[in-house]
Amino acid sequence: MHTADPSMLPAQLGKDEVRSTYERIAPLYDVWANLTESRARRGCMEVAAIRDGESVLEVAVGTGLTFAEILRANPSGRNEGVDLTAGMLRRAEAKARKLAPGRYHLNVGDAYALNFPDGSFDVLINNFMFDLLPEADFGKVLAEFRRVLRPNGRMILVNMARGDRLQHKLWDTIYRIHPSLMGGCRGVELSSYVEQAGFTNIQRDLVSQCGFPAEIVRAKRDSQRV
Repeated sequence: MHTADPSMLPAQLGKDEVRSTYERIAPLYDVWANLTESRARRGCMEVAAIRDGESVLEVAVGTGLTFAEILRANPSGRNEGVDLTAGMLRRAEAKARKLAPGRYHLNVGDAYALNFPDGSFDVLINNFMFDLLPEADFGKVLAEFRRVLRPNGRMILVNMARGDRLQHKLWDTIYRIHPSLMGGCRGVELSSYVEQAGFTNIQRDLVSQCGFPAEIVRAKRDSQRV
């Protein structure tokens, strides 16, 4: 069992609050994402190194900014995406339909219980979701990610990080005052949880954009089938 990190701020929004918050901010989300997240998302795709023909799952698709890049990288492969919020998913669907009509599936889904068989995917991508979740649930969700990955499958996680500069700490202050203004996100550090969940070859990179710190964690599912 992972020891709780006393320096990590607690999650403040429950699942229903997350859903309602992102339904509300969906029309404006791309503006925020392009200002603060685009560098991390590009880094995510670089380290994912998707090879055309692979089976790829994105969990927490949001408005489809990364999913669109997955479709460009994997036109001949299997591309699946899920998100908790229907309003975000509709925007992802509109982007995907222009790029690859009929060559993908997007569905409302829950990261805690993915509706896919064991060992379904070569690559799993997840952007800006764990920074919303209670720390106590990190292991549960990572176990589910491991379950749907094939042996030696690749996982890439991007999240708000805990920065040490003054401009980074501004975001923590906003979160403490009003978590919804941050979309419920606070800085996290996932590497130790990923290791405990049975992943290997773990690497972590930090990026910052407009003073917003993010981590890119990449890892492989261990080769064991159970």
